[in-house]
Amino acid sequence: MTRPVLIKVSGHELDDPAYLRELAAAVRRLEAPTIIVHGGGREISALQQLMGIEPRYLDGVRITDAESLAVVEMVLCGAVNTRLVRFLVEAGVEALGLSGIDRGLVRAEKMPHPDVDMGFTGRVTRVRGDILRELLAQGITPVIAPVCLGDGTALNVNADHVAGAAAAAIGAARAVFLTNVAGVLVGGQVAAALTPEQTAALIADGTIFGGMIPKVQTALDALAAGVPETVITDLAGLKTGGGTVFHAAR
Repeated sequence: MTRPVLIKVSGHELDDPAYLRELAAAVRRLEAPTIIVHGGGREISALQQLMGIEPRYLDGVRITDAESLAVVEMVLCGAVNTRLVRFLVEAGVEALGLSGIDRGLVRAEKMPHPDVDMGFTGRVTRVRGDILRELLAQGITPVIAPVCLGDGTALNVNADHVAGAAAAAIGAARAVFLTNVAGVLVGGQVAAALTPEQTAALIADGTIFGGMIPKVQTALDALAAGVPETVITDLAGLKTGGGTVFHAAR
């Protein structure tokens, strides 16, 4: 079997039918077996506020109390996962919706912090790559919501972290982090490729700044986990092979 590709889809546009149709068509055209991990943070925050729950974050990570965990499960495992699978199936993709809890696909532990109780926020400890490989061998595209199996409870885990761990567990050829930017801008142009060393230098001199820093760190973390190359791009870049590719120095 051709080495698979993992695509992590951010939650920015997962409520936009036009975007979902375009994404589904792009996935349908991919030649490699594909796994999708999705976010949904914007919809989680919107429902929290509707229910009178104030979203709380620490260093960009959602603090998940018991009430918020119920919202996370409703949004990620219910609305977002089902919606994304529906558009993929309608495009001809043999998509199957899963969460990290199904068959113990992604196990996690409570995220430790010296000063703050992160509640039901977790971090990945293990991904069952065998389950994903079995599904891919059957021509199925797994679509994973990042609600994972803790010690007797569900845990809310950052979708980027689940994507990087899953990509490493299945020996993916690449992990593509789809976002709302075309890639990393250097000198006004999207950088075609960067090594971790080059990336660190660009962060240090302020070329990479603000919200791009966590995006880049996610790509580098997946690289460190054993994925040969990672990509930050948008939907147009997914279709054309564009974006910024991160790889170890050669």
